[in-house]
Amino acid sequence: MPKPSMPSMTPEAPVIPGFAQHRVPVADDVTLHAAVGGSGTPVVLLHGFPQTHLMWRHVAPALAAGHTVICPDLRGYGASDKPADTDGTTYSKRTMAADVVALAKALGHERFALVGHDRGALVAIRAGLDHPDTVTHLASLDVLPTLDMWDVMRGTSAAVGFHLYLMAQPPGLPEQLIGASPDAFFGHFLDVWTRDPAAVPPAVRAAYLAACRAAVPSIVADYRASAGVDVTHDRADRAAGNRLRMPVAVLQQDWGAALGFDAAALWSAWAADLRHTTVSCGHFMAEEAPDEVLKAVTDLLNGG
Repeated sequence: MPKPSMPSMTPEAPVIPGFAQHRVPVADDVTLHAAVGGSGTPVVLLHGFPQTHLMWRHVAPALAAGHTVICPDLRGYGASDKPADTDGTTYSKRTMAADVVALAKALGHERFALVGHDRGALVAIRAGLDHPDTVTHLASLDVLPTLDMWDVMRGTSAAVGFHLYLMAQPPGLPEQLIGASPDAFFGHFLDVWTRDPAAVPPAVRAAYLAACRAAVPSIVADYRASAGVDVTHDRADRAAGNRLRMPVAVLQQDWGAALGFDAAALWSAWAADLRHTTVSCGHFMAEEAPDEVLKAVTDLLNGG
């Protein structure tokens, strides 16, 4: 596999302080962009929607005091490659999890801890299920495993997840609708999912919107996979009794109570060694409550 390269960065572009920028080939047609900093045992941080690796700008530097921290843009997002989805599996969480494993290996790490938010958490869960000897610890921020997410979304409460249903539609219409006004679409979630608007300052918001604007087809393909092949993979694991073998920490808003389900109980079916915590903030936890996220991740890594 080719060695990672280090491109120059636009001076005005927001970056994670003290982190080097890399381009790392992970598959025949995919190179990921990743910010890497610190030294010590490796931790990979995966971003959510509609964000990039910049969402870790508060957590990553603090975590890098004792760890090598790797913050990639997922395939299809940010500055990473965005291959066309030709068969419905290009953006499966299984494929994206394999990217993460290849990324860590290319950077010299055979085993690593994995932390994911939102879409990144779904990739992390799949990585933990598919690569149990590679992922040492797993933390999930504000998401349910794919199969459970679809099971609990019903009735009028499902309106909060309208985008899940929109992007699950066959190719064509979702891309056209979102592409007609991408800033309004992606900006909507930055607005309504954030309790503290100051948590996403203008320069970071602009970077998120620019990245999403350039990635409408791949973002839709990611979500479409979650209504298709990802469900198939989760069902197969549930039928086989496969569970996450590593210690798992889950941070979640209290939306389980609002939507009428017990999030901790759902998670316990997937992870025997589980720490489930409710956090009082908006969806973008690493930006709104970075100290709580850092503590949860550090406690997980330290066995606390």
